[in-house]
Amino acid sequence: MEKWWKRAVVYQVYPRSFMDTDGDGIGDLNGITEKLDYIAELGADVIWLSPVYDSPNDDNGYDIRDYQSIMTEFGTMEDFDRLLAEAHARGLKLIMDLVINHTSDEHEWFRTKPEYYIWRDKPNNWQSFFSGTAWAYDEVQKGYYLHLFSKKQPDLNWENEEMREELYTMMRWWLDKGVDGFRMDVINMISKDPAFPEAKDGDGNPHFLNGPEIHRYLREMNDRVLSHYDIVTVGEMPGTSPEHARAYTREENKELNMIFTFEHMELDQTAREKWNLKKLDLRELKANMEKWQHALHEEGWNSLYWNNHDQPRIVSRFGNDGEYRVESAKMLGACLHFMQGTPYIYQGEELGMTNVKFDSIEEYEDIETRNMYSEKLAKGIPPEKIMPAIWAKGRDNARTPMQWSNEPNAGFTKGTPWLKVNPSYPKINAACRNEEGSIFSFYQSLIRLRKKLEVITNGTFTLLHREHPAIFAYERETKAEKITVCCNFSNQHQLIARPNGKLLLSNYKEVEEQPDLFLRPYETAVFYSGPAE
Repeated sequence: MEKWWKRAVVYQVYPRSFMDTDGDGIGDLNGITEKLDYIAELGADVIWLSPVYDSPNDDNGYDIRDYQSIMTEFGTMEDFDRLLAEAHARGLKLIMDLVINHTSDEHEWFRTKPEYYIWRDKPNNWQSFFSGTAWAYDEVQKGYYLHLFSKKQPDLNWENEEMREELYTMMRWWLDKGVDGFRMDVINMISKDPAFPEAKDGDGNPHFLNGPEIHRYLREMNDRVLSHYDIVTVGEMPGTSPEHARAYTREENKELNMIFTFEHMELDQTAREKWNLKKLDLRELKANMEKWQHALHEEGWNSLYWNNHDQPRIVSRFGNDGEYRVESAKMLGACLHFMQGTPYIYQGEELGMTNVKFDSIEEYEDIETRNMYSEKLAKGIPPEKIMPAIWAKGRDNARTPMQWSNEPNAGFTKGTPWLKVNPSYPKINAACRNEEGSIFSFYQSLIRLRKKLEVITNGTFTLLHREHPAIFAYERETKAEKITVCCNFSNQHQLIARPNGKLLLSNYKEVEEQPDLFLRPYETAVFYSGPAE
């Protein structure tokens, strides 16, 4: 029997930036409830809710102080229960962000159960993802604790069985409440090399990514918790190979349903250094997508995404956010959604929201961005050399408030927004979604086709025009159906052979019937052969 999540489309909500109903400038749970009809109108099946737990908010909620309380700024547990009930009433499922590699240093465990964390008398040379050493000295314990992220995010000690059981109890509590699954934050970091060796250039990744006990922990979690509910699970797993992914998502292994990989999101940077930019080589992107499509076909499952709360806006990144913003936003959507896997849409992607260029670092809120800026400034790099990288890759690009209308603050809040609104909002907003040819309506079409055509869920993947520098084209095929997806990633016209079949979808009003296919700037054309032709 096919799993329900294989035909589902997930919509990610970043609560802080989605909709504010009480005028404090911060999005809240009641704002999400207010906009459920919008998500249902789009056609999504599942809402992924970024963290809403009680938190001092050092890393925008990914530093959890209490797993079973709601952050005051977002509302109350009663507000959450109403959101969940209203989502279910509309046929929408809701999955929670589960952050169990680390907690906040303000979690009661940090003082009452220090054995739940990782301590050493002497730190090794591992570096934090948020700059500087991954170890901090604690005056109370007279020792160093590991924090792969902020120093206010101490890593949990998964070797401690009692700690694991407390997490499983918490997970059951949420699932018994009715949530429909979990997105698991950096879940492949929970098992560390117990020797904690020195690392080359301070890069500890080889010693905590996909660590020695990771599969034991995930199978235990599945056995104790996940397998007892009809839910979906997706693990955020940087530094994961297709071989790892098969092990994590193969059904008989009883671990997770799917994972988020990062390789395609690192192709516009050099040598794993996020802030060192390079131009995307489309041939590298095609080869990477092909690799993952083949690797998990009939053996595991892919998650498909261009955007999330940590990634810049895809239309500014791989598309054209100027003259061809609408065309390239649609093209990128089509390119992704016809692949095999579960697609994830990040709030505003369906409107073609763009990156933002704030003038100074003071206007940015993200801890990773601010730490990087300070570090480079201390090395003598001038601001004008640092800011372009922030404009291109900073996480706040995704976190500017959702653009609902052309009213002040984009209709997001009647107060002062926690993060400045992108000045593009008068032109780019949800009120425009019913206009003819809107990006929103194009995404609706993509979602309808996924539910209708079996070939999108189960078909094989064949890459076409492999060496073409501007065309990303591929076929999906079953015994009964075939679709051919042709995408022009450039602002130049491109000529390729016209595929067989009937035109199924295009992001231009008219596609000429000619022997060859003359793709206009950022054009996508999808052709279909099958019984419904």
